[in-house]
Amino acid sequence: MINYKENGNNIELIQPDFDLDETLDCGQAFRWEKSESDYKCTYKGFFVDKPLTISHDGEKFIFHDTTKEDFENIWTDYFDLKKDYCEIKIKLSSDETLKKACEFAGGIRLLKQDSWECLCSFIISQNNNIPRIKAIISRLCEYYGHFPSPDEMARESVESLAFLRSGFRAKYLLDAACKTASGKINLKEIKKMPIDEARKTLMTIKGVGPKVAECVLLFGMHRCDAFPVDVWIKRVMESYYPDGLPECTKEMEGIAQQYLFHYVRNLEK
Repeated sequence: MINYKENGNNIELIQPDFDLDETLDCGQAFRWEKSESDYKCTYKGFFVDKPLTISHDGEKFIFHDTTKEDFENIWTDYFDLKKDYCEIKIKLSSDETLKKACEFAGGIRLLKQDSWECLCSFIISQNNNIPRIKAIISRLCEYYGHFPSPDEMARESVESLAFLRSGFRAKYLLDAACKTASGKINLKEIKKMPIDEARKTLMTIKGVGPKVAECVLLFGMHRCDAFPVDVWIKRVMESYYPDGLPECTKEMEGIAQQYLFHYVRNLEK
């Protein structure tokens, strides 16, 4: 049961195990920006082309200028509000390292992003930093006036995408757009495939290697058994799990990855 109420043009939510900074600024989505406000914190961003301003104030989360219909049909799913993250953390905490990670950043939630936008975002993310990823995506959206569809982008060329200043990634974006627009890549079907088949199919897109494929599966298709490995997670595996992840992570490997990634990255700052 989600604990929320309407208050004028806003939706007010009471939600445990949720932190805006930990969820929206941890590298899983790139269209959220923190803004100045009188609240503890406020973010402005999008799900595809649906804008949202969300604030945290005391124990309340405020969805500004949001209808009940949009809250229930868009944002409840996007922020994964129906999932019991407390129960997940209890299960993961049977492992000592994961217990510390869950305690360190217990407000992370796995966003349910649009698979096409997520695919583009993580193609852009290759050998890139978060400010530059956000800037490229911002230029893309400004050019079209919205996040472009595969059909729109498939009409472009590497030369016409030069305004993005995305370097070698432009040809990969174009290949993803052409294959998705033609139906050669069907993201809805990939979401339902056995995970090994889904990985292989995503990697038929130029520039999509194992890490990008795992990110798309986890963040764009909510495949919680996907497990992206970057330099930080590689260190985690070498230092704490040389024989593989513990049994408590089974079918929740991706959620465990988020806690571990945030914990180890901040531990070494």
